[in-house]
Amino acid sequence: MNLKNKSFLKLLDFTPEEINYLIELAQDLKKKKKEGIPHKLCEGKSIALIFEKTSTRTRCAFEVAAADLGMHPTYLDPSGSQIGKKESIADTARVLGRMYDGIEYRGFGQEIVEELAKYAGVPVWNGLTNEFHPTQILADFLTIKEHFGSLKGKKLVYMGDARYNMGNSLMVGCAKMGMHFVACAPKKYFPEDALVKECMEVSAKTGAKLEFIEDPMEATKNADVIYTDVWVSMGEPDSVWEERIKELTPYRVTSKLMANAGDNCKFMHCLPAFHDLKTVIGKEIHQKFGIDCMEVTDEVFESDASIVFDEAENRMHTIKAVMAATL
Repeated sequence: MNLKNKSFLKLLDFTPEEINYLIELAQDLKKKKKEGIPHKLCEGKSIALIFEKTSTRTRCAFEVAAADLGMHPTYLDPSGSQIGKKESIADTARVLGRMYDGIEYRGFGQEIVEELAKYAGVPVWNGLTNEFHPTQILADFLTIKEHFGSLKGKKLVYMGDARYNMGNSLMVGCAKMGMHFVACAPKKYFPEDALVKECMEVSAKTGAKLEFIEDPMEATKNADVIYTDVWVSMGEPDSVWEERIKELTPYRVTSKLMANAGDNCKFMHCLPAFHDLKTVIGKEIHQKFGIDCMEVTDEVFESDASIVFDEAENRMHTIKAVMAATL
């Protein structure tokens, strides 16, 4: 499988075979990491990490993965780059592409990372945009494979706001890998029709099944994985909290939903999660709305069914695989 010099912008750009190759490469690199076997496959290379939206897991995953591969990363936070402000995206891409061997972008519209890739001349990796979060899905699928042995036919139910990067990307990934994807939310929170249509066309070739169900008990029956994310995405105004809490509280992941799915169901979340009052935002929401958790209860988050920290660790291994494969 030759992915050298290919950018990683969205899973729609990759075949099921290529996605599976990246997961298998991540498994191999993870094994080497655990056994202390050096794997400096990209020694002497340098990469630029552009973060217009801050992150814990994505930044740490890229930096540690780069170090393991023998590379030097340069981190550019929102104040450390002139991208889109004093310098166009195309010009930024052409400058960084002459200094670095690869560029990661985490920020806003998908069109930004697509334009970076068009002009950079080196691989560009999507660390998150409003529309897609492909490195997260690779980590999710590696985690599912570790716990279930395979991906084909596994039922993944996404609870909550499925209109943005996580709902979109999980739907695309499940379609590509022949899985059973369910978006469970009020109808207004389902993914856009155009993307659904595209994923349906993919599913026709892979044997995947896509469903959009408003009733949580119906949606979660016999689920292998129940997945959720925060109700308000980065960059959205605080004013939307009231509406989201009102409309999405019935879609909170509870022990009742997990039991409805069955004894073998696992809980996943891309993190950070609002499952208790140990965060500033969690306390503010509690004071304003009187709730002690949002998208998932603390009981589920801390249960044996929760594999969120396996998932978080796998961000590093799958990001490492993407960089190694494309460089």
